[in-house]
Amino acid sequence: MSNTLRELLASQDELVREAALALPHSFSQCTYNLGYIRQAVYLCLTCATPRGICYPCSVACHTNHEQVELFPKRRFRCDCPTGALSHPCGLHKAPEEANAENAYGQNFEGRFCRCGRAYDAHAEVETMIQCLACEDWYHESCLNLRKRPTTQDTDHPPTPHPHPHNQPGEHPPHTTNEQTSTAEEGSDGGASEASSSGLPPPLITADQYEALVCRSCVLEIPILRKYAGTPDALVVIRRSSEGVWTVLGGASDLDADFHIDVEAGAKRSRNVSEDGEPALKRVRLHGGDEQSGTSASALPCLAPSPSQEVQSLLQQVEKGDYEFFAGDLFLTDDFRDRWCKCTSCSESLSAHPYLLTEEDTYEPPADPDSGLSLEELGLRALEHIPRDRAIDGIQAFMDLRDGLMQYLKPFAEQDKEVNESDIQAFFEARKQGKS
Repeated sequence: MSNTLRELLASQDELVREAALALPHSFSQCTYNLGYIRQAVYLCLTCATPRGICYPCSVACHTNHEQVELFPKRRFRCDCPTGALSHPCGLHKAPEEANAENAYGQNFEGRFCRCGRAYDAHAEVETMIQCLACEDWYHESCLNLRKRPTTQDTDHPPTPHPHPHNQPGEHPPHTTNEQTSTAEEGSDGGASEASSSGLPPPLITADQYEALVCRSCVLEIPILRKYAGTPDALVVIRRSSEGVWTVLGGASDLDADFHIDVEAGAKRSRNVSEDGEPALKRVRLHGGDEQSGTSASALPCLAPSPSQEVQSLLQQVEKGDYEFFAGDLFLTDDFRDRWCKCTSCSESLSAHPYLLTEEDTYEPPADPDSGLSLEELGLRALEHIPRDRAIDGIQAFMDLRDGLMQYLKPFAEQDKEVNESDIQAFFEARKQGKS
């Protein structure tokens, strides 16, 4: 292996930039003392027990371990300092009891989606979308948004493209079938415009919805079940075994240019009144109008009438029949502002706070050393040692730097390659000169 001096320096600068991007946050303190919070969680595959660790511990304590990033999990406390893991925590020294309130789903076994496949970042070609409720990850094809892709469907080798559509920023797994993959293919179970692997756009693209709720969660949350298939609560269905998957539940905002029709990809013009003018927007009442004196208990229910077709399909989904509907729900932008605020609907929503308010995700403070060169890091380290030792260290560094630059000067002037043997020869000569 050989490089010119300029290439060597450029390579070093690029490594520093990549390190700054990969590790932008401080990893000096475990998040255990913060309690149960929504935070990025990592699964350590090297540790025998499937538990979750925080970002700082994933870097500082499990550096040489194989890990899978699970992305944010709500109400999760770092397991690294607890007795659940035999590997000692290097940041939180006091041993703690196991976290009784942490929830460990299939992600903590390295499995994702209703198909239950392991996530391979080097082989996965699909965008995956995180469920707003259970926070598991689902393939677009398992949500009936596209046919199951193969590597032959892509323009270039696959690259990982995690997409937690329900949180800031932009992760995992695969079964094989000619038709769109559904739950009967696996256990049971974002949306990119056209994933970076070169796949065509999915049936519902990222700009057409804000949040996914998987079928298991839809069945467990009455308010979501009630809204499924109504305006702004999109579902994907088909009406025959050989039929195509289509979208039901168009946008209710009449300022939009189109609604999604029941035929995939079709558009229809926005609603208009008889005189040709746009129809008025549906009046939305918000609970407790202080000026009018209207209380939440007195508000009428303004939830849209349930889609009888979707309600019937949901009954089939409960019986394990996913031929015509997988049961997943796609909520459009600003869905939290459109919920009915009557007493019944509010009680159902309040049991699931993430449906009412977007959650904050904890991030460690920025790493002050991120992006610094090795020379800058060395000088910063000198600030924390006794002055006499710092002066000796600076002098030794200056001598080494001056000697190396003098040695490499002819290489730079002649644009000559610097081989590993050249560097070894420099240090060997320096070693012999001091012996």
